[in-house]
Amino acid sequence: MAVWARSLIKQTSKVLLDSEMDHPVVQEIREALESPQVEDGSRVTDLHVWRVGKQSFAAALTLVTHDTTLTAARVRETLAVHQEIAHVTVEIQRCRAIPQG
Repeated sequence: MAVWARSLIKQTSKVLLDSEMDHPVVQEIREALESPQVEDGSRVTDLHVWRVGKQSFAAALTLVTHDTTLTAARVRETLAVHQEIAHVTVEIQRCRAIPQG
């Protein structure tokens, strides 16, 4: 195998294997979106993080929430304090209200 091919495989294997999931930024994302200050009980049910640059990451996440006003834009604003997060794809799933009675 050519040296350049071996180098390419080594460089891209982390992306292909989702191996950035042990990076501290993953916990920072969870904490920002599931903190006690988030009173609606929103929970991250799916989260994938990839390195897209030397110090930047992309994330794809799913939030389950009771908050009918929560938007992807608001989630991105919440995560904007983490400058290392360069791109975020957000899916929001809303919980249905349980009828009282």
